[in-house]
Amino acid sequence: MIQEDNFKNLCDLTTRLVGLRKGSLAFKSRKQEYQVPRSVVAVVARMIDNTHPTIIAKQLKRDRVSVYHYERMHESNYRSFPKYREIFNLVYNAYSSIQGSKRTFSDSRELEIYLRESGISNSDKYQTIIKVTSGRAEYNIRLSYKDFYNQLELCKFALTDCNYNLEII
Repeated sequence: MIQEDNFKNLCDLTTRLVGLRKGSLAFKSRKQEYQVPRSVVAVVARMIDNTHPTIIAKQLKRDRVSVYHYERMHESNYRSFPKYREIFNLVYNAYSSIQGSKRTFSDSRELEIYLRESGISNSDKYQTIIKVTSGRAEYNIRLSYKDFYNQLELCKFALTDCNYNLEII
């Protein structure tokens, strides 16, 4: 869920930096102007966010094997293909600076206080758990099915400027 959002943001960033239309990375075209940014975005997502290949393949409208191919060919492309190297450096530096500027929490107590101040609370009778991880901090939000969607959206909004991961247990 969060990986998908992060990958969509990475695709949008890449298309803006390269000068393509939004959503053009999913075109079926094999033209170099689409192929190079597509492979770069897949490699950057795997390197920085460790995004699952299935998520990348779904967004790029490719199969998982293509993502593995992009990863395997990265080193030789970077070494011998100047256009690839230029686009990779541009996207990697921009995305890593964005990710680096996001807030991370040092301990669970700090994360818990931040979430409570944002209006996120535990339910008395819980049926599911959302595990929030940011840096070394980890906090479990216990929710009923009734409150689940509202609290999840509130949690995503509250953590917009933070480096986090959500897992539904």
